[in-house]
Amino acid sequence: MADTTASPPPASGDHPRVLLRGFLSRETCKELEFVHRSCGAAGYRPSVVSTSLPHLAATGCGHLILPFVPIRERLRDAVESFFDCLFDVFIEFTGLISWCKGASIGWHSDDNKPYLRQRAFTAVCYLNNHGEDYKGGIMQFQDGDPSSIVPVAGDAVIYTADNRNVHCVTEVTEGERLTLTLWFTRNRAYDEDPKLLTFLSQASLNCQPTEQKSYIPMPASDNMYWFSYDQSGFDIRNARVQFLGFSFHSSSGEHNPAVLPAEDDPIVLLGKQLRLGRGDAVFEKIFSNSLHALQVVQFYYWKAPELAARREQSAIGSRTGCYPAIYHSRGTELPLSCNHTLAQIIFGSFNTLESAFYWNDFALAVAMWENYSEELKKQLLTLLPYWLSNGTVFVVDSSELQA
Repeated sequence: MADTTASPPPASGDHPRVLLRGFLSRETCKELEFVHRSCGAAGYRPSVVSTSLPHLAATGCGHLILPFVPIRERLRDAVESFFDCLFDVFIEFTGLISWCKGASIGWHSDDNKPYLRQRAFTAVCYLNNHGEDYKGGIMQFQDGDPSSIVPVAGDAVIYTADNRNVHCVTEVTEGERLTLTLWFTRNRAYDEDPKLLTFLSQASLNCQPTEQKSYIPMPASDNMYWFSYDQSGFDIRNARVQFLGFSFHSSSGEHNPAVLPAEDDPIVLLGKQLRLGRGDAVFEKIFSNSLHALQVVQFYYWKAPELAARREQSAIGSRTGCYPAIYHSRGTELPLSCNHTLAQIIFGSFNTLESAFYWNDFALAVAMWENYSEELKKQLLTLLPYWLSNGTVFVVDSSELQA
């Protein structure tokens, strides 16, 4: 289903805001969820994980910005229409944000700090469902209607960022509340696109169009993935893989106690080549780093229904023949410390669904992820010159693209 929503009526009243039902399709929500859960880093507040567009560009994932481009334009159009803007509106920030167990925020407006005064409007798109994927996390407004918003995947709310829309978010008590959040400004100096284009152009200088697998992610510094919680914590990459039933293993496929100097932190292994294991089996493919492996794992879960359908329709059944699983001897798992109980509490859902796992499905997911990433990378390299020449990120009409 395509993302289609009629323009909202002009704002009125003392607390201008509007709830847009079904603004994003379910598939769009799932794609953004995949991006966030495979690329997110520790957030700006306790118990928060975030994925900004500059972060994607800086970690070799600039191609994953493409799904955001049409959504940003549609949200800006909705803001300009609803608030009857007779002035230029720029996007100050675009990011995926998940609020985990314990996250909340009291009464505030989105421009309530001196360094936030440039914010004029806010848009929040909900990517998963309250009551199914998490508990808590209700947005409440101090005055006006709607007075509270129960998040439904695909819905969006837009409102002024000033004290006409003072609001709070109740504590998330279980699961992970996912949103796409944008802040808009009238001040061109705070436009996020120039910074984003700088990151993208720098990355493109190091990537030739013919370069093979230039879409492989490059992790940021390890501290950016450390999730702190009540004097404890865990690495987000390792925790997300563990939560889905996988583990990281030596790329050699055998126990090697000399893989890490004694004085080094084991966490550095997440930036090196490794394999994925599940149960007593290890997948044959060697991944460039933990972020590479995590993206494939999250892609597998995003595409699980499609993979299952393909398996059922296939005449050869399970003999898809990509990468067979190999059984490992004890001791190949990387020596990574992880507070598994805490990670389960933070990322777990009270309604987690169990599904059958097939290595052949996973092998197919690897190939599908590579095709998906390669296609997005090609599109990015085609669009980037148009964006740079205009100084902004926008949807380029196909008629303008060079043959």
